[in-house]
Amino acid sequence: MAWDEKRLEALRAKYGEGHGGELFDPKFRAVADKIFSASGTRVAPYAGIPTLLDAPLRQVDPQAPDLSGLDVAMVGVPMDLGVTNRTGSRFGPRALRAIERIGPYNHVLECAPVFELNVADIGDVPFKSRYRLEQSHEDIEAHIGKIVDAGVVPLSVGGDHSITHPILKAVGRDRPVGMIHIDAHCDTGGAFDQTKFHHGGPFRNAVLDGVLDPTRTIQVGIRGAAEYLWEFSYESGMTVIHAENMPALGIPAIIEKAKAVVGDGPVYLSFDIDSLDPAFAPGTGTPEIGGPSTREVLELLRGLKGLNLVGGDVVEVAPQYDATTNTAQAGAQVLFEILSLMVFSPSIAGKER
Repeated sequence: MAWDEKRLEALRAKYGEGHGGELFDPKFRAVADKIFSASGTRVAPYAGIPTLLDAPLRQVDPQAPDLSGLDVAMVGVPMDLGVTNRTGSRFGPRALRAIERIGPYNHVLECAPVFELNVADIGDVPFKSRYRLEQSHEDIEAHIGKIVDAGVVPLSVGGDHSITHPILKAVGRDRPVGMIHIDAHCDTGGAFDQTKFHHGGPFRNAVLDGVLDPTRTIQVGIRGAAEYLWEFSYESGMTVIHAENMPALGIPAIIEKAKAVVGDGPVYLSFDIDSLDPAFAPGTGTPEIGGPSTREVLELLRGLKGLNLVGGDVVEVAPQYDATTNTAQAGAQVLFEILSLMVFSPSIAGKER
């Protein structure tokens, strides 16, 4: 249809007045009605107390947290005592909270998760000591256990990857869960320097503790010089997809493989920011070149719609190595994608509200 004065007048009549939240497409209007005030304003992304994904803040008593009414509790885990290279991911939760303009609408999954789920940022895991790694793991397991006991799904921000072991001990204590693990490293190494509690071994520990089902675990993006440490992944039955093979396989095939591996059962999603090529995410403790791009990772995550997610995390953002805040931006976006997936998780979507 040619552009003419009649079409211009029609657009002026429809869109010339009013505010940006007055939309006519029912799909978009449903989102705008949740976000815009009656006067047509939105909360400024840089105003107020910063929270994860600008979710409501719920301050809880760590000893007896009130999580009533929540579907998902986002929690910071500022602990990096388990790193093998550069420290700094203890600042990850604070860095992600400071990122503005993530969401609120996911245009691919067609949802606004902070508005469609009962979700809150409940603050950080309280640690008894900033020096004792094993004690910190006990603190994490206890705190996440209270979230699980309340029937709420935990979505955590680390911190180093060793935090996922105690989280899995809480999430998988009644039955082992499957896992989609996106990372540069398998993190199934053994003990060294007199401890097995480090960020290179959480998933060996979780399997041996009986809380992670290795036959329902897929690890995507694996690469780098530590490959010789990961024999446990293969011996236990995990599926490993190396970064070098991702272009030939293609993201759609990897998505289908991941779905086939984890099936319909409960699954945990763990995302290490070093899975991304350091061109996109330099702010991490163990960068490995040759990884996927942010666009590829977003395609992968969005393809997981419908999985029965019972928890998730984003770990290893170390902002002091990131002069541009790109890494925290990527981490916050991934957190948003995981929360978006939870909108469609059967264990959450089926809850009575």
